Parts: sequence; C-alpha cells; structure tokens
Amino acid sequence: MDELTQPLKLSNATLPDLSPQVRVPQYDRAALTPGIVHIGLGNFHRAHQAWYLHRLFDQGLNHDWAIIGAGVRPNDAWQRDKLGVQDHLTTLIELDPAATSAEICGSMTGFLPVEPDNAALIAQMADPAIRIVALTVTEGGYYIDPATGGLDATHPDIQHDTAHPDSPRTAFGAIVAALNQRRRNGHGPFTGQSCDNLQGNGAILRQTVVSLARLSDPDLADWIDAQCTFPNSMVDCIVPATGPAEIALACSFGIDDAAPVTHENFRQWVIEDSFCAGRPDWDRVGATFTSDVHSYEAMKIRLLNAGHQVIANPGEILGLGTIADCMAHPEIRAFFYRIEQREIAPHVAPVPGTTPDAYIDMIAGRFANPAIRDTTRRVAFDGSARHTGFVLPIIRDALTAGTAIEGLALVEALWARMCDGTREDGSTIQPNDPHWADLQATARTARHRPMAWLEQAHIYGDLATASRFATAFESWLNQLWSDGCVATLRAYCAD
Repeated sequence: MDELTQPLKLSNATLPDLSPQVRVPQYDRAALTPGIVHIGLGNFHRAHQAWYLHRLFDQGLNHDWAIIGAGVRPNDAWQRDKLGVQDHLTTLIELDPAATSAEICGSMTGFLPVEPDNAALIAQMADPAIRIVALTVTEGGYYIDPATGGLDATHPDIQHDTAHPDSPRTAFGAIVAALNQRRRNGHGPFTGQSCDNLQGNGAILRQTVVSLARLSDPDLADWIDAQCTFPNSMVDCIVPATGPAEIALACSFGIDDAAPVTHENFRQWVIEDSFCAGRPDWDRVGATFTSDVHSYEAMKIRLLNAGHQVIANPGEILGLGTIADCMAHPEIRAFFYRIEQREIAPHVAPVPGTTPDAYIDMIAGRFANPAIRDTTRRVAFDGSARHTGFVLPIIRDALTAGTAIEGLALVEALWARMCDGTREDGSTIQPNDPHWADLQATARTARHRPMAWLEQAHIYGDLATASRFATAFESWLNQLWSDGCVATLRAYCAD
C-alpha cells in the first residue's frame, strides 16, 4: 500500500474498494440467515470455524447457516463493540513463510447484546431457526470438578444458575434455559457443539449442560440428554493473539480493522457426524466427518497441545518471546523431539493418512514458522488447565504401561520452575494463570521441598504417590534450580 494512502475502515460498504489482492466474500451477506449461535468470538473461532462456513458460502451453499455471535463475559461486550462497527467482518491474514495473504471473512452477521441475565442470548437460542449452538470458551471453562471429573456443583456460577435458571450467568445456564423454552414451545432441540481443545469435547459439553439442568429440573435434563446431540470434534490451527503488530499488518493490506486475526497456513477440523437438527456441508470445504474422532483428537492433543507445553515452559524461563524462537533454540528443539518420539508417541495411534512420527515432523515445522508471532506467554497461559488436560493423562498411561516418564516429569518440573515467576535472567514472569497466586506460592515452597508441587491434589491427584514419577520430578526440579534450564535439558537429552 502507498504510504500516503489511508487504509479503508472495514465494512460492507468498503468491500468493493479494497485492494484486488484481498479476497472478499463472493456472496450477498444481506441474503444470509442465521442457523448457528456461537458463544466465544475470539481469534480462534474467527480463523477456524467461521472460515469454514465463509468458504462454504462462497460456493453458493448453505446460506441459511450464518453465525450470530454471543458472549457471557464483560470482555465480550468490548469485542461486540469492535466487530459491530465493521459489520461483523474480520480480516484473516495467513502467515505462510513464503507469502502473506489477506481475506475478509463474512460468515457472522450479528453479535447479541452481552447482558448479566443473558436474556437476548436465551431468546436467540430459543428461536427454532437456530439449529446449532457452538462454543469456544477455553479448556478450563466447562466447570469440571478436578477430583471427580463431573460438574463442579459447588462453583458460585453453577450455584447461581441452579437457583436462578431463568436468569443464568453462564453460557451453559443460558443453553439450559433456551432448551427449556424450546421444549415448552414444541420447537425441538438443537445440537450443542464444543470447539474447544478438549478430548471428548462434545461429551464434556453434554455432561456440563445435562448435569446443570438436573440440578434444577430433572425432567428437562432427561429431555436434553435424549433429544440433543453433542458431537465430539478436533480443531487445529495456530492463531496468535492480536496486538498492534497485527493491526498494522492489516493496514499494510489497506484495511483498517480493529480486530484482525493472523493464522498459520494450516487448518484441520474433524467432526463426529451427530447433528440432531441438521448441519452445514463443512466437508465440502475440507472438514472431515468420522465416527472415530477420538484417534484424531488424541494425536493432536497429545503431540501438538502437550508439545506446546513441552517447549513453552522452558522458553518462558529462558526469556524466548515466541514459539518459533523456542524451536530455534537447540536444547529446546532437541528436548521437543526426544520427548515427543520417546515418551508421547508410544501412546498415540496412527490415523488415516499419517503416523505419529510424521505428525511430529509436521507440527515441528508449524511451530518453527517464523512468520507466526505466537508468543510463548500465550501458549504457556493457564497451565493449570493445559497440563491437567494435555500432559498428565499421558503420564498416567505411561505409568500403567511401564514406559518412560523421565521427560514428562521434567515437563512438570519446568512448569513448577516457571511458576516461581522469575526467569533465569532475573526478569519477572507476569501472572499467567487464573490461579497464579496459589501456583506461585506453591512453586516457591517447592524450590526447597519439591513434593509441595505434586501435593496440589486438585491438579495431580494420585500422581503424587506414584513413586517413579515423583522421584523423577523431585530430581529434575532440584537440578533446574542448581544447574539451570539449559544444562538440565542437555542432561535429559544425553541420557
């Protein structure tokens, strides 16, 4: 773009005036009608699920499946304001190492008001035109009791929704209230579709919704369980957070977008074909429908998501800014490959078209992409949910199978070292977990008594009493504090 040319404010009206190098919607957005309510309009949803639907619309298909956006948290109101002034359009910028390209995604046509009682959200989901309610609310957003794996009925949000089912504060309470209205009005169920990085995400969504309904209306819970479907799915695309650099990148394409999204040149969506009220033809634009989502999601969650934690924690300790920087660090790269191949891959089955070893090579290339400014901080965020969901299940399987766990124990020691809140250069690691204060206090105790870290029963449960794991963890944490991160990684890789 010419330096003297002002970027155009993104809107329906300015689409025809954008540069020819920017791909714009090939469909009439005014003719779209809603079929999906999506709760959680963050970057990942807009680069992933919304894009698949947008490309389907470009083929002239399924124009009755447009997205109505929604949110239940105060920050969602801020997102609504930003997207509303640009007609709910999003600039998607693909960061391919060979070339960068821009595309305008137009599959979302509205964003509901964000209200304390979620009245507008409930009313929209109760509309029979809505046939899918989808969510991206993060791995830790499903109110799971870590001790039982069931719904945490003691959480204040869940207790509020149980006592006030017609004015809930959670997305799940709003779903229950909307389904209650649909049942009373004879409109039938909708599909609940989790798009979060959770193994068995549909089953977890079912558990949360049905369990919450049962606390206030057992008959409604039985109806939801029998009539609604909750397909499992696996989602994959690396999508960095948006900051000034991403906004400036959109401007370089001549686009003034308050909330652009950058993403890698890779997407995958594997979905269980279980939709009680119909679905878009996502398979026409690259999604995979299968009865065996579990194998795909196990490969992705264990090799990619757990792999992210393998490299992000030492990267944060060493002050490396991005995931690409972590992969360029020789000790971290060697650590990644050794633990993936030796300790994680044995617990991953092949899927049609790829093997665990081939998948490891593929994600290593994705992680190393220098065009993706995916911050180490973002990937290390919410370790209390990510280690619990991605790493600890592998450790349990390895202990049962009698396979190696030394590197996995080191991953946990690196997390404990990171949660101390200081890097090896003396700089401060800012709070990076919803439970940071507790984690930091425990990490500082664990510096002198490592078992204090494993005694966090809500995270580790019975792993604290697994002597092979606990002994390895204690040894590694002591070595991290005595010898430093690089020397400890070398010691593991040299074994």
